[in-house]
Amino acid sequence: MRLLGATGALALSVAVASGSERWETLEAIHCVENPHNVTRPGLFGELGAYQFRESTWRQHTTVPFARALDRDVSDMVAVRHYDYLKRGLERAGLPVTPYNIALAWNGGLDAAVRGCAPAAARDYAERVANIAATLHRPELVASVR
Repeated sequence: MRLLGATGALALSVAVASGSERWETLEAIHCVENPHNVTRPGLFGELGAYQFRESTWRQHTTVPFARALDRDVSDMVAVRHYDYLKRGLERAGLPVTPYNIALAWNGGLDAAVRGCAPAAARDYAERVANIAATLHRPELVASVR
């Protein structure tokens, strides 16, 4: 087993920290949307771990929508959607937090930016933020050093 030197450990800890909040937020969204990985479509035709609607799926890929059931493909689209929402929040001058990402994910980016997301989307965002907070483990980054 190769041990990381000081430079390697620092680079790894920075990489873990920068991708950590995105991973935590996406995993929390998965836990709220489809924790049991149900394969049947949702009420509005949503599919996959993140319960994508086909229109959202089409924003980020040309891969057939049925592939939303493939976790690897769904993860790829989820990262693209997260990054899209992140850019939108940043353009609006809003902080990129698990709550704001989840609010935009569920209630729509425009509604999140304008501050008029429905109560159900605000509840959803709070649930996602709470789960993301429990997934956050800063001691793991410190233990790599």
